[in-house]
Amino acid sequence: MFQIARKLLFRLPPERAHAVALRGLDLTAKARIGPFKPSRVDDPQTLMGVQFPNAVGLSAGMDKDGEHIAGLATAGFGFLELGTVTPMPQPGNPQPRVFRLVEHEALINRLGFNNRGAGNLVENLRKADTDLPLGINIGKNRTTPLESALEDYESCLSTVLPWADYVVVNLSSPNTPGLRDLQSGGAVGGLIRPLMARRDEFTATNKRRVPLLVKLAPDMNDRELDETVEALLECGIDGLTATNTTVDRSAVLGNVRADEEGGLSGRPLRDRATAVVARIRMLSGPDLPIIGVGGIMTADDAVEKIQAGANLVQLYTGFIYHGPRLIQASAQAIRDVRHR
Repeated sequence: MFQIARKLLFRLPPERAHAVALRGLDLTAKARIGPFKPSRVDDPQTLMGVQFPNAVGLSAGMDKDGEHIAGLATAGFGFLELGTVTPMPQPGNPQPRVFRLVEHEALINRLGFNNRGAGNLVENLRKADTDLPLGINIGKNRTTPLESALEDYESCLSTVLPWADYVVVNLSSPNTPGLRDLQSGGAVGGLIRPLMARRDEFTATNKRRVPLLVKLAPDMNDRELDETVEALLECGIDGLTATNTTVDRSAVLGNVRADEEGGLSGRPLRDRATAVVARIRMLSGPDLPIIGVGGIMTADDAVEKIQAGANLVQLYTGFIYHGPRLIQASAQAIRDVRHR
């Protein structure tokens, strides 16, 4: 059934198909049936003080404004990450801004943090009814200069902390000019330390600690990655997400869409994202929580991320190409490996 649905959806422009698919999930939630009859794999684990029903989550970007939580919860995920949200609403980049590279099982997007703002997300979270952990991914507005980026991140963090099970600081989208400069080893500490302090103030007041993570790009070389990870470890970061999309096009040369600006996701990103997970694990030791994301198109890909050092994984492009069964198969494969 999913293959039939995908054929129909892939006849639509990508953003239109995205909206139609999410509305379809919402309808299945209202009808109290799972999409194409998946079931959630039971493989609970507690990480960062949060209990995850299984290790497979939804990556940020699919439900930026928290409008489809009920529908996505029917698909078998163990957690959902919402956003990226910014302090003020913004439309993102002009359309078209999402492109399919079907033969590569890939997407290129240059969405540009299109969202209705952190306050709107909170209003949707007030109405949400789910038992899944919810992560919230935060960014800065495009018009905010880099030297004022901390103000945007502090504003977003303060807005979403009461509603988040964890928060991810997105410094790695290639679609906001200059944003990746903030993840360099020399700059990242000056941004993250005040955010950690803001989180700690919330903890002291509310007696609830919300983990703070940073999402990194796959395009740093080893030296740059090492410096950034070391700086984040010195800040006492609670975890890392690896990775965001890539600007590298070497794996899709010759594709008619290869020269589109934006971040490439899907199968071509798999090996690099896994290598970044492995290097972070080597640098951080055994205890730092890592969410592995990038190019998971099969259950074996999910297991590979876990074996490289990830504690949890996330899907986005793989979900678009392979549907809810990929969630179930990945969660089951991870459970089997962990319980051998």
